[in-house]
Amino acid sequence: MAIGILSLLGFQLVDAAFVSRLGTQPLAAQSFTFPVTFLMIGIQVGLGIAIAALISRAIGAGEIARSRRLGSLVLFGGSMALGVLAVLLWFTHAPIFSRLGANADTLSRISPYWAIQLVANWLAALLYFGYTLFRAHNNTRLPGLLMMLTSLLNLVLDPIFIFGFGPIPGLGLPGAAVATVLAFLVGLVVLVWRLSQEDWLARHGLGAEIKRSTGPFAVIAGPAMISQLMPPLAAMAATGLIASLGDSAVAAWGLASRLETMSLMLVLGLTMSLPPWLGHCYGGGDWGRIRALTYIAFQAALVWQLVFGLVMALAAPWVAAGLAGAPAVQQGLTALIRFMLPSYALLGICMLVVSASNALNWPVRGMLISFARLFVCYLPCVAIGVWAGSMTSVGMGALTGNLLAGIMAWAVFRRSLAQASPDTTISV
Repeated sequence: MAIGILSLLGFQLVDAAFVSRLGTQPLAAQSFTFPVTFLMIGIQVGLGIAIAALISRAIGAGEIARSRRLGSLVLFGGSMALGVLAVLLWFTHAPIFSRLGANADTLSRISPYWAIQLVANWLAALLYFGYTLFRAHNNTRLPGLLMMLTSLLNLVLDPIFIFGFGPIPGLGLPGAAVATVLAFLVGLVVLVWRLSQEDWLARHGLGAEIKRSTGPFAVIAGPAMISQLMPPLAAMAATGLIASLGDSAVAAWGLASRLETMSLMLVLGLTMSLPPWLGHCYGGGDWGRIRALTYIAFQAALVWQLVFGLVMALAAPWVAAGLAGAPAVQQGLTALIRFMLPSYALLGICMLVVSASNALNWPVRGMLISFARLFVCYLPCVAIGVWAGSMTSVGMGALTGNLLAGIMAWAVFRRSLAQASPDTTISV
């Protein structure tokens, strides 16, 4: 899953790198769409967390028929919900991006790109729900391979549709969205073919299953979805704050956001692969294995993110030069990389705590941790950095917020696990 996420998030970074060659204004226009895209991702991930938890618990308890019914519900219900959201976001995109700080010229660049990108976001949701089904059955290999496939396709198609090739005209910024749509369509065809070979879905008893599972689903999905929605909302607020520093700052922040998600590939892989394991253990009451799994995950996140973050901080000027064309954007991105990436060691701990809390039937606790991370620790520190008036101070503020969030999340999780299983303690 980590390798798959690296490729998936890598092509998003590649998108931004290609678009940056079009100029600062197209890159800034694309950067304004990132928080709203994350809003859609947050909803689909919240739905996926709930379904993965219910399916893995059903499998752990030996309720195979129920797991099939739940699989059918996530594929059909989730696709409909995200389709409706995509339509709503199109009709409301002008006021949304205007409130984020986009001017009339930037908005004219966003509109043709956003129409196609919404289709890409919906296709990504369909793929994600399919991946969720495979992960719930402890199969992470196929999702990882499909992420790699769509990433490679996008890498090949991006320059063709952005800049043009032979008889294919260059579409500029909308070309990046066209490449993503085509790559996701190929991945979706492979996913549907592979699902047809598994006995994981049911056609009958769905109505009764909806009545039975609505309560447990809402208990998990509600807090999980709120937890997943808070990061894009905070990102929208942060983008609005950064916009006061100018287009170059917004462009640098957008590239840093893409680099952030890519650098968190191991943590994101763990947040996807760990909950089904924990769900199986929770269904069987195996708290000793829950302790062992969380211990390994926390250690892996700390070591990887700290080492990777320090290496990237040292290489920041060269990384920024490779991703951005304008000197002002390069300068701002360099400052963000140096301060933000090492702090992801403790941000990773916080993300894993939220993911594990949903799997261990502590969804409200996970939601509160997410809220505290973003709106008590992170966003106020970023706002102070913006008030100080430089991207260096913004990076320092983000670093401080991530450190506070990681310490807080670890303390809460350690106490929660001790209360759930008094004979089980963990330390890192």
